[in-house]
Amino acid sequence: MSEADDSVPGESAQAPEQGQLRIEKLFLKDASFESPLSPKVFTVQQQPRISVEINTRAQSLEQDLHEVVLTAQVTAKVEEDTKVAFVCEIQQAGIFKLQGFDAPRLSQVIGIACPNVLFPFLRENVDALVVKGGFPPLQLAPINFEALYFEAVREQQRQAAEGDHGTIPH
Repeated sequence: MSEADDSVPGESAQAPEQGQLRIEKLFLKDASFESPLSPKVFTVQQQPRISVEINTRAQSLEQDLHEVVLTAQVTAKVEEDTKVAFVCEIQQAGIFKLQGFDAPRLSQVIGIACPNVLFPFLRENVDALVVKGGFPPLQLAPINFEALYFEAVREQQRQAAEGDHGTIPH
């Protein structure tokens, strides 16, 4: 007697299992808005120069649960970039259940997929806070988290390779 073949035709028996990503909770972790020059800043007839800094951090909470926090700090400067019109900082967070991923793939999901889920909420919160601060709407441009993730991985590998050269083991 032969054993039954449960595989799907055309699918390799060695195909990797698919991991699962489930959003457990999305929440605003922190929000801050400062306009140190108000109300004078509203009389300035100059377009502010906007700079945006985006960061991601993650921590494991318990089995298969991870908190991912996407932070944006938006700074607007006027008068030849010498005066701050406003600073807006948002920490948009989520708790994600991540199952069935090996370590390298888990790192990619946390660094790429989770920030992609959080970004639209972060973007909406930045815009709302800036408008409530009396400034024109601000729509953050889309971000390629995949490119940023792989750039960070390459930078870590480069730093590790440089650290291996020129050091004398003790």
